[in-house]
Amino acid sequence: MIGSRIRTRSAVIATVAAAVLLAACSSTGGKQNADKQTGVPAGKASTARITIAMITHAVPGDTFWNIIRKGATAAAQKDNIDFQYYNDPDATKEAQLIQAAIDKKVDGIAVTDPDTPALSAEIKKAVAAGIPVSMFNAGGPDALGLGAIGYFGQSEVSAGIAAGKKIVAAGGKNILCVIQTQGQQQLVDRCNGVKTGASGAKVTSIYVNGADDSAVSTGIQAKLTQDKSIDWVLTLAAPIALDAVKSVKNAGSSAKIGTFDTNKELVSAIQGGSIAFAIDQQPYLQGYEALDSIWLYINNGNTLGGGQPVATGPAFIDNSNIAAVAKYAANGTR
Repeated sequence: MIGSRIRTRSAVIATVAAAVLLAACSSTGGKQNADKQTGVPAGKASTARITIAMITHAVPGDTFWNIIRKGATAAAQKDNIDFQYYNDPDATKEAQLIQAAIDKKVDGIAVTDPDTPALSAEIKKAVAAGIPVSMFNAGGPDALGLGAIGYFGQSEVSAGIAAGKKIVAAGGKNILCVIQTQGQQQLVDRCNGVKTGASGAKVTSIYVNGADDSAVSTGIQAKLTQDKSIDWVLTLAAPIALDAVKSVKNAGSSAKIGTFDTNKELVSAIQGGSIAFAIDQQPYLQGYEALDSIWLYINNGNTLGGGQPVATGPAFIDNSNIAAVAKYAANGTR
């Protein structure tokens, strides 16, 4: 399984590298200009300008989505794309945003799907209207069946299983899995995966209001105070993990903390030892490929993944490899 993921990821990277090189050469006559922020050679495609709408279920203030947008912006700049971004954590309102993009007759739609029953009709409408749809981050099991040209993300169940196994291997026996938004299947899948992976350990899930840092800290702290035997807190987003650090301290708990996803502050917390690990699903790559895959499809009929979702994770970040990640986190791309 690991070998297959490596081969799939390598194929994606090779395709992206080739596209970048082609775009750079076509727009600069072979001279490549380095991006001022990352130093990566970059150029602009000479293909006709197209409009792509990216629509997500992002909660305002969640820094994870800033990394998604940076990846999408990089692809848009390279591919001569008019990139339009919209988000709403309410699935009904996200569906309305998809319909609005259809009505605008955009050239492509990149969308997350945290709630297939609420979003499938609009996604299918976009496909029926002849608009190429790429999906990413959430909705992987349903994406290709809805007509998407590709899906970019991680298997949330598999990622949860890996997290559960890692925690048990570190001696964890009582795990608190913190879900920050109700009604999003991918978050439930993560905690369910933890229960499978953490065989022999107790796993309890709680819901907190991820849009309110104070409520998150208070909710986790209350659970830690109630059950002193909790020895691991696993959160599903970087900002929630940072709130959990306060909760553990205020509860007088010795519980360790792991999380899904990263941001600059989370990387610093791993370096400082207050958070043990993060699961990286490479959001920059998700945002980049969500747009770039549509450009490739429109301009050359290409699709990625061979009829299967393209895995961008999971990969663990901990004290063994944090130094290698930190320089990219400083750019806001990891």
